[in-house]
Amino acid sequence: MVTVPTQFLDLLQEKKAFANLATTMPDGTPQVTPVWFDYEGGHLRVNSAKGRVKSRNMKEGSPVALAIMDPDNPYRYIQIRGRVTHVTEQGANAHIDKLAKKYLDKEKYPFAQPGEVRVMFEIEPTSTQTMG
Repeated sequence: MVTVPTQFLDLLQEKKAFANLATTMPDGTPQVTPVWFDYEGGHLRVNSAKGRVKSRNMKEGSPVALAIMDPDNPYRYIQIRGRVTHVTEQGANAHIDKLAKKYLDKEKYPFAQPGEVRVMFEIEPTSTQTMG
């Protein structure tokens, strides 16, 4: 596992930075989605609803990349490439609520749809590239 450079941890742990998550479609073409994320134990975690395109593309072992731009300085960013190491529905509702607190200052995720099943994806960094 690659360690994220210390001077960029603020983008992962303190700021309300969005990540642009790149996944690979079954035909090999790229797919990019802006996502909320958190960083815990050296892994990035993202959350989605079951059945969405990014959820279908992210299986355990799938390669992904995230570009995270500093919301205060668009010329400062970190790109993290990695692999999905864990996919689970367990704890995913609590995780999306935690992300809603970080990004919206709401106790509960306000955009939940009836019958929606949340999925949490854990990503292990394998390389980083930075600017700024």
